[in-house]
Amino acid sequence: MSEAKTLDTILDVKNLQTVFFTNSGLFRAVDDVSFSVRRGETLAIVGESGCGKSVSALSIMRLVPDPPGRIVGGSVTLEGTDLLKLDDAAMRDIRGNRISMIFQEPMTSLNPVMRIGDQIIEAVRLHQKVSSKEAWKQAVDMLRLVRIPEPERRAQEYPHQLSGGMRQRAMIAMALACRPALLIADEPTTALDVTIQAQILALIVDLQKRLGTGLILITHDLGVVAQTAQRVIVMYAGKKVEEATVEALFETPLHPYTRGLMASMPAVIALGAKTDARLTEIPGMVPSLTGLRLRAALQAGGRPLPAGVSTARRDQEQSLGCVLARRRDSGGVMTEQRPLLEVTDLVKHYAVRGGVLRRQVGTVHAVDGVSFALGAGETLGLVGESGCGKSTVARTVLRLVEPTSGAIKLDGEDIAPLSKTALRPYRRSMQIVFQDPFASLNPRMTAGDIVGEPLIVHGLATGAKKQERVAELFQQVGLRPDQMKNFPHQFSGGQRQRICIARALSLGPRLIVCDEPVSALDVSIQAQVINLLIDLQRQQNFSYLFIAHDLAVVAHISHRVAVMYLGRIVEIADKHELFANPRHPYTQALLASVPIADPKAKRTAPLIDGDVPSPINPPSGCAFHTRCRYAMDRCKTERPVLQAAGPAHQVACWLNEGTGQAAS
Repeated sequence: MSEAKTLDTILDVKNLQTVFFTNSGLFRAVDDVSFSVRRGETLAIVGESGCGKSVSALSIMRLVPDPPGRIVGGSVTLEGTDLLKLDDAAMRDIRGNRISMIFQEPMTSLNPVMRIGDQIIEAVRLHQKVSSKEAWKQAVDMLRLVRIPEPERRAQEYPHQLSGGMRQRAMIAMALACRPALLIADEPTTALDVTIQAQILALIVDLQKRLGTGLILITHDLGVVAQTAQRVIVMYAGKKVEEATVEALFETPLHPYTRGLMASMPAVIALGAKTDARLTEIPGMVPSLTGLRLRAALQAGGRPLPAGVSTARRDQEQSLGCVLARRRDSGGVMTEQRPLLEVTDLVKHYAVRGGVLRRQVGTVHAVDGVSFALGAGETLGLVGESGCGKSTVARTVLRLVEPTSGAIKLDGEDIAPLSKTALRPYRRSMQIVFQDPFASLNPRMTAGDIVGEPLIVHGLATGAKKQERVAELFQQVGLRPDQMKNFPHQFSGGQRQRICIARALSLGPRLIVCDEPVSALDVSIQAQVINLLIDLQRQQNFSYLFIAHDLAVVAHISHRVAVMYLGRIVEIADKHELFANPRHPYTQALLASVPIADPKAKRTAPLIDGDVPSPINPPSGCAFHTRCRYAMDRCKTERPVLQAAGPAHQVACWLNEGTGQAAS
């Protein structure tokens, strides 16, 4: 299909108001929001969690649960039809046909007991009068269109048999099966690795151009916005506070909240980021929207805003609601002293069992010969795609899972062979902060009891002494002591992560493993937590093993960075050296996949295709050779080992042998 050139309006939203009736009062989730989408255009909606982005999308789709929610005002006009005036039967004819939606987590959106092809057929046959055979052919064609390899075979498979990237591609195929005029993508890449994210975004943009579909992209990643959108809406507390073309917004953001969001974003070193500086924080938190108007919203959340809020327009490209329209040094590094943590040839394999007798039929090579050292007061970033073994390394280092082989030396003592009883004294020196703070906190315990529990377990404090220590820890992580009596559900996401950090600090550890500690947080809250971690490290000189898939966050907080692929470290170096001069093709591909928060920056095509191979049957030789554009015959048979590629820089790649760097 030829590329759509027309820009006529396909969606016009005017004065949309959606509320939820709660025990606490009337919750104004979407409050007088207006915008439009033209054919072939991408409109991005950004803002923190709870600002009304997703509820706006659900309102357009007429999917707001009633009760407790209800659309109480405004209009939503799709190609001349006001969707809010249609009955349920007429709306069902439009959903999936003229307007479709891609949700954030494909695994929870797909039916686990239906084949992928059958789920696409269901949408096709609901809206088109075609036979089962013709619908199946369309399903296979759609899977081929979204670049799923072997579409005939994949159509016969179930969701759990596909990788995360393939599941999201299947969701896109289902959403586009009836060639809708409008596609709503609600955080479509948040749960994906940076390389898969780049593939999915490129796919969505390419299909949009070919089909002439209008796109509403809901995201909190401003880098994604800069690379894909033509216009942007910024939402806060249920209101649209700024709207502009992507170029105008990034060049001259007018609203204080928009400026705060942009300043909160860490950036990659190679793009000129000042990684030693503190990230800008937006103080306070998003306020409750129960009975609250925008005029008081920022102030209620502890965020400054002049008393008289009005809507001002700078020009035809940019509008906003705000009166202001008118007027780390490097820290610890590796030294010649003995490292705090030394990991040598760490291996963790899992047996795969099957059959009636549960015999071993395979082996998962989760971690396959990993070695690194971590100095006192240093942060080592560990990056790589999902399934590469990052979290398994962290849990094995902490002895939360038992290593298959290898040495784990903490302060010179090998803790790998120690019994549980002998290991107990070392537990005080090693703590972990998990990715999801809500899932890692006991919902039946108060925050004070959660933070104080390790003190009781290790016999360090009880009674008044424990309460005093917990109050001190709350103050260290930026919480008030009077919040000790609250339960986890009474805190925001950022506050819950602060509780997890306080719990990790309670025993005075020397090593803290941070396993994706900010990936579940909004960019503004993320900045607060990153700054807190850096401040605490400077004060107490403990070490971090920091695991993340966001390379900009890793660049900001780490001193050195190790890149993992399929259970092995393929490159490790000082962060400035690694980001400025990546030697391994996989590292180069990771960096090239990072979305840049600059609409003027030219987006390079992804340097890596496909998914990580199965760790049950890893490729021979260099594990990356199946996806490497530089692969040679030697790469397929011989496994490279880490070798010096410069001062404090090691890389495992045959392209660096003799030349000192990979081809570029």
